Amino acid sequence: MSFRARLSDFLDKPSTQYVIIAVIVVNAIVLGMETSKSLMAAAGPLIIGIDRLCLAIFTVELIAKLYARGGAFFRSGWNIFDLLVVGISYVPDAGGLSVLRALRILRVLRLVSTMPRLRRVIEGFLSAVPGMASVFGLMALIFYIASVIASKLFGSSFPNFFGDLGRSAYSLFQIMTLESWSMGIVRPVMEVYPYAWAFFVPFILITTFAVVNLVVGLIVNSMQEAHAEEEVAATEAYREEIIQRLTAIEKKLNVRGD
Repeated sequence: MSFRARLSDFLDKPSTQYVIIAVIVVNAIVLGMETSKSLMAAAGPLIIGIDRLCLAIFTVELIAKLYARGGAFFRSGWNIFDLLVVGISYVPDAGGLSVLRALRILRVLRLVSTMPRLRRVIEGFLSAVPGMASVFGLMALIFYIASVIASKLFGSSFPNFFGDLGRSAYSLFQIMTLESWSMGIVRPVMEVYPYAWAFFVPFILITTFAVVNLVVGLIVNSMQEAHAEEEVAATEAYREEIIQRLTAIEKKLNVRGD
């Protein structure tokens, strides 16, 4: 076995992955500690030193992966994601680029690429995006129609809530999230327009309980499909391994028979 193959096997070992996960967690804690002035005053050099050590470990891991897998490294979206997240940490802490240093906390997202269960969640979400686009298009159409109606009906008496299309859309979005929708918006409107409930209640039923749950259903369905595909792939891989072993055994028996 070549050195590259041995290195690739080492990087894929569960023990190696557990070490990387531990470093990610430690790095996340350290980056949170950097936001505390008292902690930085008491142990600033130590905190910064641990952060740099974590960055060095991530860098060595990526270099090792790049060497072991060559061009195949860039065929994995998760490898490219890790490369970008770690690369942001090397942005100079000066000038207009200094704001990007705050994005170092994105290193915590490496947990997604190192943990299969989290990857499955993200992959399920991404596979649901095409279906969600249609739902969001429907949602935008509903919001546009409802915003125009609300502006016409309630804009004159409640200009802060429904004075124009933008304010109406924002107020309706707050109502859809059920955040202070009754006492904050709807009941004051009903004091002037007693039958306003005939507009708001159907809007909540359509958006909050129908369309939003449709989005959740799409995501759950996509995650189930991704899980099923993963199980099929694992079954096929096991089947191929069994066939290879049986073939090897058959060859040995044929050799002994001859």
